[in-house]
Amino acid sequence: MVAVVEHSPGATDDRVIALSVKEQRVLLTEDKDFGQLVFAANRESAGVVFIRFPASARGTLGTRVLDTVRRQQDRLVGAFVVIQPHRTRIRRLPRPET
Repeated sequence: MVAVVEHSPGATDDRVIALSVKEQRVLLTEDKDFGQLVFAANRESAGVVFIRFPASARGTLGTRVLDTVRRQQDRLVGAFVVIQPHRTRIRRLPRPET
């Protein structure tokens, strides 16, 4: 695991996506912009896990994320995953056009 804030502080979203592809790391984020980048902009991605938790459910966030990674680890690469307090959705990412 690498924290972008420690590895590349101030990096743009495009740079973060490029780093995740280069290092073949699934991106874990609370930033909705990454969904836009990988779907609408069709950017290449190793995978994105988008965390969508309201303040009232933050106490269970760590457990839900770890549980999802343990149970779905083989499905995270090349996917856009949305983790919510009581639901997880996994969608394969489109392949970028070359």
